[in-house]
This record gives sequence, structure tokens and C-alpha cells, in this order.
Amino acid sequence: MATVTLTSSPLSGHLLRRRRGRLCTKHHIQTQHRLPRAWRLYCAPEGGGGEVSAPPAPSAAEDQAPQEQPHDFYLLATNRSDFNDIIMVIDSPAARYLVLDHNKNVHSILPKTTVWTNSYWDEFVSLPAVVPRGPVALLGLGAGTAAHLMLKFWPWLQLVGWEIDPMIVELSRDYFGVSDLEKATESGGSLSVHIGDALSPSATVEGGFAGIVVDLFCDGKIIPQLQEAATWLEIAQKLMPGGRIMVNCGGADVEESLASSWVQNPTVKALCSAFPGQLNWKRLSEQESVNYVTLTGPLPDLDEWSASVPSELSTKVKQWVPCELA
Repeated sequence: MATVTLTSSPLSGHLLRRRRGRLCTKHHIQTQHRLPRAWRLYCAPEGGGGEVSAPPAPSAAEDQAPQEQPHDFYLLATNRSDFNDIIMVIDSPAARYLVLDHNKNVHSILPKTTVWTNSYWDEFVSLPAVVPRGPVALLGLGAGTAAHLMLKFWPWLQLVGWEIDPMIVELSRDYFGVSDLEKATESGGSLSVHIGDALSPSATVEGGFAGIVVDLFCDGKIIPQLQEAATWLEIAQKLMPGGRIMVNCGGADVEESLASSWVQNPTVKALCSAFPGQLNWKRLSEQESVNYVTLTGPLPDLDEWSASVPSELSTKVKQWVPCELA
């Protein structure tokens, strides 16, 4: 799993302002992403969002540089909920981040200077090209990173997202533009947001989904239910004929080198058991968070798939291979 623990100046230790709330077991959350290791966290200026104060004045040396440095991060909002005792919205010149849990991992990203995240979220954009036309589920919506990307390139999509934490949904609308995704595009696509358990039997639609994207984590680890073949068979029942599931499986269960076998990932093993001969996988590069992603169903024709996705993904989809237990 690509995990980066946020460490900042002593200022950040005084930033958390929490609402009262009962702390419950957390589940069904997004996963982490890599941030630069050298960074400084400031409170946002007045009007920047959230109950935060202005950043410290720059030194004489800093005053000669641009006001916003690439590794300067600004805290826009902090909160807690029944599902997450640490919730932060952090801004930078390049992107905005949703940070959760005690390890302070990034669970959603909204890029500013590019469309792409250079991480596993980008892979989800290739799913509509290999499934029937129909609604696509996002199990683990977070702050809407996947939804932004998919509607950008497939504006006719009917996305249906599930997020268990109402506070994250509120922040996603206020800070990550999810409220705009809930409005119909010119092509008729939109995002429908549901607050609740993504694995509930009620998380379905009449006629089934054309595709299901699964991205469910807790405390930096994929939730235990997804390490059981029975869970995947239940999810597959929500598909229409010809539908597929694409999954962010995280990293290996133990420390490993890039040459190590995917079989160390318990979620991939569970999927392979649930869909023998009908599972494909790829591993993202170290620059892309070193996550495994999987796709159910027969391996698509890679040339046709490559020609039907955005050019930035045309080479990447050719990296998919069948997944078979040794």
C-alpha cells in the first residue's frame, strides 16, 4: 500500500478543532496516496475556508521566492465524525487533499494543474470502455476523485456512489466540487450520492450495474470483508450481464520488492478464488503508489481497449494480464 504519514511543523499540532460526536468503528473509507516528503502545513488565510488563521509571515529569504511554494500546504477545514476521528481538508498549489485516520493518509485528491492524479484513480477511467452501457457504482466515494475523472471523459455516465460518513459527503460538496457532479452534464451524466454501507444489499439498482468500482479502506488497509471470496460473489450479483468489477486492492500484505508476486495480496487472492479464470490484474509503478488493481471478466482485447480510452491511458491498459493462482 502506498502510505505516507503526514509530518509537519509544530504548528499543525494545534490545528484540529473537533465537533462533539460519538466515536464508532470506522469502515468503508478511501485509501492513501503519496505526498511529497518535504512539506510545510499552514493555517489557511482568512476567507480560505474553515476556522483557521493566517500562515506565518515569510522570512527575508522566503520573501524573494513565490508566495506559494510547491510543498506549502494549507489547512482549510478540520473535523471529526462518528466514523473518522481525524478529517482534514488540505490545500496546495497543485491539488486539494482529503486526509483521514490516525496515520493521516490521503484518501481523495482534486488536482488543480492537471486532470490526472498519477495514481490508481486514473485506472478507473478505463472501465466504461469494457462494460455495457449502464449505471456504474462507486463503492467508497470519498471526496469524489474517481467521479470527477470518470465524468470528465465519459460525461454520459450515470454514477452511483456510496460513502458511509455524512461528514465526508458534506466536505466533498463544500471543498471538492461534488455538488457540481450531482448536476446533469450536457450529455445527461451525473453522480448520485448515497450515504450508507457500500456493501449493504440495498446498494444496488434495478437491472444491475454495468460496472462497479470498489475502493474501500479503513486505517490504511482494505476492509476485511474484501479478503473473503463470498463478499465478491455477493457484489457480482449486483452486475448486469457482461458487467465487470474494477478494484483497488492496495499493496501487498507484507513488505515486498516490485518483483514480488501479487499472491501476497489477500484481496487479489480472494478475487481469484471467487472468479477463477475470470480475473485480470496489474500493478502500478512506484511513482503511481504501487497499488494492485484488478478487473473481473475475460481479458479485454487490449488493442481495442487501448484505442477506446483517453490517450493518457492507451499504453497503461495494455499492462493488464490474466491473474491465476500458482
